[in-house]
Amino acid sequence: MKMGSMPVAFIMQRRAVMHKWGAMDSWSAVGVVPDRGGLAALQMLSESAQRDYYLVSGIELELYTDENEGYYENIMAPDSKVFVLWRMVDGRAMPARASVSYVEGTRMFDSGEDADGVTMPAEIYQWVASYLRDNFTPRPRKGRQHG
Repeated sequence: MKMGSMPVAFIMQRRAVMHKWGAMDSWSAVGVVPDRGGLAALQMLSESAQRDYYLVSGIELELYTDENEGYYENIMAPDSKVFVLWRMVDGRAMPARASVSYVEGTRMFDSGEDADGVTMPAEIYQWVASYLRDNFTPRPRKGRQHG
């Protein structure tokens, strides 16, 4: 069951990479920000021959009760992440789906598609932590059984 959502925008990067077979581009998500509205769907932030940065809006982080364990694992991690699966569209890496669930992030990486984990900003962290305080009680951990 869907319990909440937050619109976000991803900062994407294109980097020119030189190697022995020639030049090619490397793509990745490098940041995420809450989207308070009014952002263009695609906005160039900087362009050069070596590196481009652009902002892509229109992505929703959604919280579902069946992913609570994954949200908890992510929030408890030393470096919480927002996970994004992206695809090439018209010659540019474009976010397709995002999650704050560690389990869903792992599924994205295991899917064989392109995905990244970017550092979770404080505002998103507080939103997820507040949701967990209101909607989730972690199970007590059991120690190792000896004997």
